[in-house]
Amino acid sequence: MQGMMMQRSLQISDILDYAAEAFPTAEIVSARTEGDIHRQTYGETRKRVAQLAHGLQRHGVKLGDRIATLAWNGYRHFELYYAISGIGAVCHTINPRLSAEQMIYIVNHAKDRMIFVDTTFVPILEALKDHFPEDMIYVVMTDRAHMPDTSLPGALCYEELLHGEPEEITWSEFDENTAAGLCYTSGTTGNPKGALYSHRSNVLHAMMIAVSLAGTFKEGNKVLPVVPLFHVNAWGLPYAGPLAGLTLVMPGPAMDGPSLFKLMDQEGVYSAWGVPTIWMGLLAEISAQGRKPNGFEDVVIGGSAAPRSMIEKFEKMDVSVGHAWGMTEMSPVGTHGMLPAHMDDWDMETRIDYKSKQGRRVFGVDLKIVDEDGNRMPHDGKAVGELFVRGNTVVSGYFENEEATAKALDAEGWFGTGDVASIDKNGFLTIQDRAKDLIKSGGEWISSIDLENAAMAHPAIANCAAIGVPHPRWDERPILVAVLAPGAEKPSIAEIREHLTEHFAKWQLPDDVVWLDVLPMTATGKVSKLNLRKELGDYVHPELRETA
Repeated sequence: MQGMMMQRSLQISDILDYAAEAFPTAEIVSARTEGDIHRQTYGETRKRVAQLAHGLQRHGVKLGDRIATLAWNGYRHFELYYAISGIGAVCHTINPRLSAEQMIYIVNHAKDRMIFVDTTFVPILEALKDHFPEDMIYVVMTDRAHMPDTSLPGALCYEELLHGEPEEITWSEFDENTAAGLCYTSGTTGNPKGALYSHRSNVLHAMMIAVSLAGTFKEGNKVLPVVPLFHVNAWGLPYAGPLAGLTLVMPGPAMDGPSLFKLMDQEGVYSAWGVPTIWMGLLAEISAQGRKPNGFEDVVIGGSAAPRSMIEKFEKMDVSVGHAWGMTEMSPVGTHGMLPAHMDDWDMETRIDYKSKQGRRVFGVDLKIVDEDGNRMPHDGKAVGELFVRGNTVVSGYFENEEATAKALDAEGWFGTGDVASIDKNGFLTIQDRAKDLIKSGGEWISSIDLENAAMAHPAIANCAAIGVPHPRWDERPILVAVLAPGAEKPSIAEIREHLTEHFAKWQLPDDVVWLDVLPMTATGKVSKLNLRKELGDYVHPELRETA
C-alpha cells in the first residue's frame, strides 16, 4: 500500500522564493571587486534573479545548457546559481586556480555555452579564448562604469544583461532529477572529472546540513562563506543559508587575515566557513588585534585536516569548531564535527580530541569501511579500511566519463572515496590516510602521478616520484624526488618548474627536488613511496630551513 500524499518536484528556485517571503530582512552582503560593500535582501535578489533568468533566455539558453562561472564569492555569483538552475540550465563553476590545460579541458568537455567572469579573471579567459568554442558568449560581472577593455569577443556587461528585464518570473516545473550544477574535481588522476548535481540533490543537501548544524543555522545569524562559490557549491551555503534565513557575508577577492577580520568585525559575522590555510591568516590577525571579531562564535573547517593547535586556539577564545569532511562527489558535506549534547560537560581536552576527528555523518549519508576483499569492517574505532559512502547527495557516476564511473562504484553501488579510515561506536570518523598518490595543499588536491608523468619528460630525469611533505601553512606541499639521467647535468628546481608550467597551475608545482641514486621499488616494479618517505624522514621544506 502506498501513501496518499502529493508529490512535487524539489527545485532550487523554491529556496529563493521561500527566503524572499519568509526572511525579508536577511541579506547578502558582498565585498565587491569594484572596491565597495554591496548589500541587498533576498527579496531584492529574487527580482534580480528573475531579470537574469529572462536575460539568459533572451540569449537562447535552454534546458540542459551548461553556463560557466569564473568568479569570487559575491551577490552576482549567487544570482547566477539561482537564475541558471531556475530555467533548467546547469551552473558550471570553474576553479580559477586550475592550470590552463585543465581549464581548457573542462570548458570543452562540459560544452559550455556562456562564461560569466569577474573582472579579476578576465585576463585568464583572454589567454585561453582561442581554445574555446568560437560561439562562446562572454559576460563580465560588473556595471558599465567598471567594464574593462577586453579582447574577449563580443563581451557583454552583466548589469546591462539584466537592465530592462521583468522583475517577476514564473519558474517552469521540471523533474527534480534535472541537472542543476556541475563541478569538476581538480584532476587528481588524469583529467578532471565532473560531478553533475541535480535539483533534488542540492535541495536535500541544503536540508541535511541545516539540520545537522542546527546551531549555526539559526534565523538572523550572519555567516561568512570563505569556501569559494567556484568550488563544490561553497559547501552548500548558497542553498542552506537562504533556507534558514541566514545573512550571507561574501568576502569577494580579499581573503587575507586583516581583510577577513575587518569584514567580520564590521558585519558581526557569527559563523565562518573555510579551509585551514585561511584560518591561519585570521588567527594571526586576531593575535595582532588582541581580540576576536565582533560576534564571532562559530567556525566550520574542512578541505583538509585542521591542526589540533588551531582547534585549541579557536575553542579557547569561545569559538566553537566544527570539523567537517566531504568530497566534490558528495555535494560535498559528508560528516560534521558538532559534538552531541551529552558531551557538553566533558573536559576541554577530551572534547578537542573528538573535534580533531572528522566528525559524524550528516543525515542522509551512510558510511562503511571495507578490507582489501571488500568485506565490511566493524565501526569499533580500531578496524581500519577503505571508506565508501552512499546517499542522495552522492554521485552515481561522473559526467560523460564511463571509465571513471566504472572505477568509482563497488558492487553494492557505494562510492569509493580512496581514503583509509576508522569509525568508532559513536559514529565518529577518523581519516587514517589518504590515497597514496595524492597531495593536499591548501585544501586542494594535487596529483603526484600527473607531476611524475610530466617531470619524466625532462631529458635530465631518469625516474622520479612526487610526494607531499609537511608545511605549516599549506598542510602539505609537493616535492620531486628524482634520479639523474646518465650523463646529464642536474637541473635546478626553477628549471624543473619551468618545464612543468605548461601543464600545471603555479600552486601545483613542486617546491624542491631531491636527487637520489636510486628510488626504492616494490616487488611489482613500482616506486615504494612508503619506503621513500622513511628514507626522507629527516627532510625539511626549504621555507622551514630558511626560518630555522
